Amino acid sequence: MRLTIDEYSKQFKMSKEMISSKLKSKKLDYIIEDSITYIMVKENPIDTDIKKEAVTEKKAILKPKTTVATVIALYQRENTQLKEKIMQLELKIDKLIGDKEQMLRDERDKIEQLYSKKDEQLKNILELVNTKMMLEHQGQTIHEVETIEEDKQKNVPEPGIVELKDYLKTLNLKSYQRKVIKRRFLSVYDNDIRVLHKDGKLYLDFSKYDYSDLLSY
Repeated sequence: MRLTIDEYSKQFKMSKEMISSKLKSKKLDYIIEDSITYIMVKENPIDTDIKKEAVTEKKAILKPKTTVATVIALYQRENTQLKEKIMQLELKIDKLIGDKEQMLRDERDKIEQLYSKKDEQLKNILELVNTKMMLEHQGQTIHEVETIEEDKQKNVPEPGIVELKDYLKTLNLKSYQRKVIKRRFLSVYDNDIRVLHKDGKLYLDFSKYDYSDLLSY
């Protein structure tokens, strides 16, 4: 039986290139008639070697060998993808940082505005307190003046009677000397009729008594 190259390729599932190679190496018997190549095939079962070669050829075509260039190209492609992902992550991080900084700036501005308002309120409160204190002080001063005038009117000593404190101021004495004399009068005013005591103050009546013994220093 003879088969054309196309028929042989279909029946034995072999590529035309492989058939041509076998023809050139004279591994197949063939004849040429009218410029057509016929491969001579025995009518017996298909030769095992031919089938194995056909299967091997098919595997070689379907699964090309992995080369170093293929591996390098694969790594380069993966590296490119990783770089793109890293760039995308960096952009996201920069955006997050920018948003965070803007949020912090906004929060700082709010706090500054709040403290500014509080400062104004505090200033107004302090001004009101100071004004109130000044008014109260002025009122207290007026009241004290009126009280002093009333006390003066109430406590006007009788003629010839003078307060010990005022009399000591007229003497040429030092402060500690006046204190010693005052303590002396305080120690005897309960038992000495010469010393007059009124409203917590000591008075002397020079028109009636002599105080040289108590005033001596």
